[in-house]
Amino acid sequence: MKKKYNIAVLPGDGIGPEIMKQAYKIIQIINQKFPIVLNTQEYDVGGIAIDKFNNALPKDTIEGCKKSHAILFGSVGGNKWNHLPEEKRPEKASLLFLRKKFDLFLNIRPSKLESELFYLSPLRQDISKKGFDIMCIRELTGGIYFGKSEYDKSKEYAFDTENYFKNEIIRVAKKAFQLAQTRKKKIVSIDKANVLKTSILWRKTVDEISINFPEIKLSHMYIDNATMQLIRNPSKFDVILCSNLFGDILSDECAEISGSIGMLPSASINENNFGLYEPAGGSAPEIAGKNIANPIAQILSLSMLIRYSIGNIKIADLIDSSVKEALLKNFKTKDISRNGENYISTEDMGNIICKFLLKRI
Repeated sequence: MKKKYNIAVLPGDGIGPEIMKQAYKIIQIINQKFPIVLNTQEYDVGGIAIDKFNNALPKDTIEGCKKSHAILFGSVGGNKWNHLPEEKRPEKASLLFLRKKFDLFLNIRPSKLESELFYLSPLRQDISKKGFDIMCIRELTGGIYFGKSEYDKSKEYAFDTENYFKNEIIRVAKKAFQLAQTRKKKIVSIDKANVLKTSILWRKTVDEISINFPEIKLSHMYIDNATMQLIRNPSKFDVILCSNLFGDILSDECAEISGSIGMLPSASINENNFGLYEPAGGSAPEIAGKNIANPIAQILSLSMLIRYSIGNIKIADLIDSSVKEALLKNFKTKDISRNGENYISTEDMGNIICKFLLKRI
């Protein structure tokens, strides 16, 4: 008998529904060809939920997520809702709330460039031809995004406070070291310990955790140097461990140097392997409905869901290799095509990846 899993699907705004449609194609193949069933149920989130219910995260959506094994998320936000107070905008009122609600403290963002696809990267060819495979681990429920902040009504004074407790650093660091054990056994921990007190605690705590993982080579790097070294020589990085703010910055940089943020998936997971899986890019309302968005990040986010929350590495690997084959055979959406020419549609990319997946079964 097939094992069944309930997946809450939150397509959201902008290109979210379009790229989610391509993930559904993969889910259909999985349900037909593999010994598991992904039961999906859609819920409103973000701007579309504000328009319907005056609430970016309705109660039914929260309850649906609670009853699921994982959340497959699209994207939220857009200029239409930017006039709202910050706390009611789709991004903060839905995505940040879900991260805190389900204690999704561990953010995993892989960024990979095959050496054969060097030309996708904006880096110099002598750098991009080396290729790279980076796993960015970001602490997601602490730090400056959740500290006390204030913006004075006179708009002449504002502050944001970064707070970290040792236990918050311990749990994300442990996960990073465990992931490093399955890779090249190298971690670079990012901080600003020459200036910030939170970074001093971060570095001290990571050093303490490293004692339990003697096979992992740990090094430290200041955030400003890290942003430079990622451009100069990304191939020397393996696992990067970051606080919330620094991880936000570096993971987007990793996406850009790989060719497009439209190819970067993201997993946000708690201690029980319940997670929210989403493309790292935004809702891109300017291209919504044009059938030109890149669905790869959404499809790879589904792969990460299957890998981490369901624990089926075989299926996840098959999806990943199908995406890789599509790229190696020169199928590209507009965002990764040279000069925006000779590209295929969102629908076509989804169909091609499905074709390669079926070939592997």
